[in-house]
Amino acid sequence: MDITSDSHSQHISRQFNQELEELKTHLMAMGGLVEKQVQDAVFALLEGDSRLAEKVRDNDRQVNDLQLQIDDECTRVLARRQPAASDLRLVLAVIRATSDLERIGDEASKIARNALLLSENSGNIRGLVEVRHISEHVRKMLRDALTAFARFDTDLAMQVVREDEFVDDEYGSAMRSLMTFMMEDSRSISSVLSIMWVLRALERVGDHANNLAEYVVYLVKGLDIRHSDPDAIDPQVLKKS
Repeated sequence: MDITSDSHSQHISRQFNQELEELKTHLMAMGGLVEKQVQDAVFALLEGDSRLAEKVRDNDRQVNDLQLQIDDECTRVLARRQPAASDLRLVLAVIRATSDLERIGDEASKIARNALLLSENSGNIRGLVEVRHISEHVRKMLRDALTAFARFDTDLAMQVVREDEFVDDEYGSAMRSLMTFMMEDSRSISSVLSIMWVLRALERVGDHANNLAEYVVYLVKGLDIRHSDPDAIDPQVLKKS
């Protein structure tokens, strides 16, 4: 049984429908917050803005509180409504998505901590170009995954899933380049290690965005595509109404 915007709005209980819509709204609010956390953390690093980095680090508690709030709302919906079929999938997808969003918030905090360390470095920092490029890529993945969730858009979700492989390739290439540079200049080891941790955090943001996109496919089609090759999934299955 597929879920669509029309079927999702046609519940017998208006109150139940409102509860489900609130779950989605709160998830989108949490998604917007963690997206801003990643954006600010990267900006703080690239611009050497220690005050902004501290703000990102301190805001992590807000992300955690949102996860607890949404989890509590999901628990109450499950207990009181005992949803079935597509409604149950929505609640389960929200629970899974909040976990990934919380972890993205953790990765943003890691980037902020390394930004603070690097702000003490007065020399040229190698790897900022790679950070800028990969951060733009994973932030678009995150934004598209959240949009796909809001619109129940499996096509956009699958685009995000396919993008994750390109991010992994970019990450691997950047790490090899930085390893070579670090071996050639031992004075750069400290700053390069910090950049490598930042790149690792960004790669993990991409992984979590990929997870969010996979939940969209599960939500809309009831199909679990985790651990599946995106190219091996029949497009007709995703488009089938």
